[in-house]
Amino acid sequence: MGEKVRVKIAMMKCRSLERRVTASATDGQSAAKPPGFPFSPTLRLALLAFVIVALQGCGVLRGNGGEQARGEESAVEVTEGEQVFQVDVISEDRSIARHLERHLDLQRYTRFPDLQATEFNRLLAQADANARDLLAALGYFNPELTLRVDAAAAGSAAPRTIVIEVEPGEQTKVISHSLSFADPMNSDPKAAAQRARVQQAWSLKDGDAFTQSDWNAAKNAGLRDLQKERYPTARIADSQATIDADQNRASLRVHYDPGPSYRFGDVRLNGVERYDAEGIRNIVRIPTGADYSEEALLDAQQRLASSGYFDSAFLMLDPEESNPEHAAVIAQLREAKYQKVVFGVGLTTDAGPRVSIDHVHNELWPLGWRAVSRLSLDAKIQAASTMWTDMPERSGWAWFMGAGLERAEVGDFKSNSISLQGGRTKSVGHIDRRYFLQYDMSKVQGGDAPGSASSLMANYGWTGRYFNNKTNPTAGYGLGAEAGVGYTLTPQRDPFLRMRLHALQFWPLGQRDELGRQSRLALRGELGAVLADDHAELPSSLLFLTGGDTTVRGYGYRSIGTRAIADKLYGGRYLTVGSVEWQRPVTLMGNHSDWEHTLFVDVGSVSDDVDDMKIHTGVGTGIRWNSPVGPMQADVAYGVRDQQIRLHLRLGFSF
Repeated sequence: MGEKVRVKIAMMKCRSLERRVTASATDGQSAAKPPGFPFSPTLRLALLAFVIVALQGCGVLRGNGGEQARGEESAVEVTEGEQVFQVDVISEDRSIARHLERHLDLQRYTRFPDLQATEFNRLLAQADANARDLLAALGYFNPELTLRVDAAAAGSAAPRTIVIEVEPGEQTKVISHSLSFADPMNSDPKAAAQRARVQQAWSLKDGDAFTQSDWNAAKNAGLRDLQKERYPTARIADSQATIDADQNRASLRVHYDPGPSYRFGDVRLNGVERYDAEGIRNIVRIPTGADYSEEALLDAQQRLASSGYFDSAFLMLDPEESNPEHAAVIAQLREAKYQKVVFGVGLTTDAGPRVSIDHVHNELWPLGWRAVSRLSLDAKIQAASTMWTDMPERSGWAWFMGAGLERAEVGDFKSNSISLQGGRTKSVGHIDRRYFLQYDMSKVQGGDAPGSASSLMANYGWTGRYFNNKTNPTAGYGLGAEAGVGYTLTPQRDPFLRMRLHALQFWPLGQRDELGRQSRLALRGELGAVLADDHAELPSSLLFLTGGDTTVRGYGYRSIGTRAIADKLYGGRYLTVGSVEWQRPVTLMGNHSDWEHTLFVDVGSVSDDVDDMKIHTGVGTGIRWNSPVGPMQADVAYGVRDQQIRLHLRLGFSF
């Protein structure tokens, strides 16, 4: 984190003639500022193959973007030209051999033109020390190295080879670690929990193998934990790793200087001209006098960015603030225009080609609310909708109302439906809440169709997202619940209750690699129920259908339902969906990549009777590319009940 490191290797003699190597790092300069501080099937298969090959090329070219064991360095650059010698590292531990081959300074000169014998001998002399330094960074302080030069066979055009045989010896282990904190944090009872969290989260535990990269990562992770809450100007005041090379033991010590604790002050808006400043502050909702929190700052920034009123939004503490107890928050904003039109085209394995038109008006007359209207057409759904939302109040609650028209396939029938909504919504931190009234009317067409029905319902919805990343999560969980109480209005009046629960949990498996990645299970579940008299007729939009890319793979889009009407597919009153998916990071040609491999089992059922649930199972495998806008996944799944293989493509993450 910007720490300047001085490494001193000294030979020290004691009575037992122990040899000790001391690596010390002391720096009084500030660490880097934290974030927020200034600073047809055949066509589908062909398309999939093209996308996979193209993206695979991108993944390979990306290579390894993570830390190297030598301490966040990349491989040496190799000169261009005819190869004059090559380097071959031999070791029982192939990972060590690869590391040396990648980082030895010798690699810079393998294609060096006109390399003279004197210079070649000098490179050989330096190679031993260079290799030992690289091995020391991996925690091997007593390696045995043998260097030799193998000449090319007579008459061969192959270059000569520098062979380095490596016996790394025993890797150094951590025997103790000590973390300390400067005052006033050290004596502040309010900071005890934060100190304990830093201590508990320390990654280089006693008994772990010592490497320079792990040592740097552990120190900086502790610093970041401090900077996230109350202490944004925290720094590493002093750190030391004492290495006993004879005994292969390491003792670690870090002293953090947290600096003063910060509290939020006033919010200053820069760049607000078109829109109501007080309403914008209600979107920010950073409480004056609250302890500084990076998460609170980033959440407020995300609310501004996703509000639609701004093309860009950046929040930071005032760098010139002299009073940390009342640190002003500066919002650098660039306003969006009043209106925007977006045309879109797409393709899904669920519904085929799709076109859409979106229109946004940020102050629509006469209410001055923000209106988002959309027209979307694909092979199965043709829909038009509009949603109007007011600026939030100081409490965070905002009024909204919306309307929608839709013509869609409902199993083996066609349905025309209308939906009207109005109520209040609030989004704070990880939690979204809504309560609203909803009117639904649908008319189902086709032979033996159930006809038309309408209803009025009062709803409440709650969603909590506790993922480590909002666009491409690999850890955490999400929970969602919806409940509605209503009456059917036509063809007769009957009360009903509608509920829906959904959840997603990422379960880590195995050890993390050097980039912090690890395999995991993604556990997904969904339950739905409509409780009403058997004779009650409900709008088709309130019944359940499932199957497709994001529900039960191996089956067509919304192809799982009931057969209660003339043995034709239709929506049901009870829904069950479950999925277990193993997600595993992939290494391509020895390089870490943005690709993952998945294996999954999906199950789902829709019925009008909980005692007559017929399970539909889908099994399959897929690949995932972690793109900047979210995961792009291609799955091949086999529907056990239908005995068909289907291709599923999807982009992005939503919960």
